[in-house]
Amino acid sequence: MNRIDYTTQTTIVTGASSGLGAEFARQLASRGSDLVLVARRADRLEALAQELTLAHQVKVTVIARDLGRPDAGRTLRAELEGRGIHATSLVNNAGFGTHDEFGDEDPERLQSMIALNVSSLVDLSRAYFEPLKTGHGVLINVASFLGLQPTPYLSVYGATKAFVLSFTESLWAEARGSELGVLAVCPGAMQTEFFDAAGSQSADYGAARATPQHVVRMALATLDRRFAPPSVVTNGRLLAIATKFLPRRMVVQAMGRMARPAAHV
Repeated sequence: MNRIDYTTQTTIVTGASSGLGAEFARQLASRGSDLVLVARRADRLEALAQELTLAHQVKVTVIARDLGRPDAGRTLRAELEGRGIHATSLVNNAGFGTHDEFGDEDPERLQSMIALNVSSLVDLSRAYFEPLKTGHGVLINVASFLGLQPTPYLSVYGATKAFVLSFTESLWAEARGSELGVLAVCPGAMQTEFFDAAGSQSADYGAARATPQHVVRMALATLDRRFAPPSVVTNGRLLAIATKFLPRRMVVQAMGRMARPAAHV
């Protein structure tokens, strides 16, 4: 049974043009939520909007935008409310990673990653935190299994996701007593375009890649629980548990071996 009545919700989904974001949009639409889809690729958003409108008779608004700017959340909220759209739920999924030795990384790309994965997510969460608390909806921030421990060769990406995990779990505590469900989702390796964007197809971190469908189902099922936790690891859980009990030095070395790019093997 769904604890949240999604038929009363208007949910913003960022990074909705493919992969996990598109799947969040599909499963939320199947539960009856109206949607605001945000990403850079307008053609993909329009195609997805048409698909979901026809399949589920929900209202879908498309916003083609790069969220990697300091005031992304405030600007988006002002634009939507100027159009009479008052969001009651938010899925912060937009983000990307790079996969290389830190000394070989492009500094500008690293800054763009931090802006999108951290700054934009914080600004969106801040812009909507109070409205969401009165809207009986959800705030889902997509972190990562890599946010649970340091990962060489994905050092900045993993650090951004560690921030997302810590930040979201703190918001979970602040939202207690309200009707807002807050959850950090920590997927392991997935069957998405992430590895193409990161410049690698080699790293699976000791676990089979999950489908976006599995990750989203598990995230929404977690929020359906009466006493939902602040975060959920959707795949790679055994490795995540093991890293809690091993010496830190051993964990970092093991993650480095698993994540080492093929060019450095």
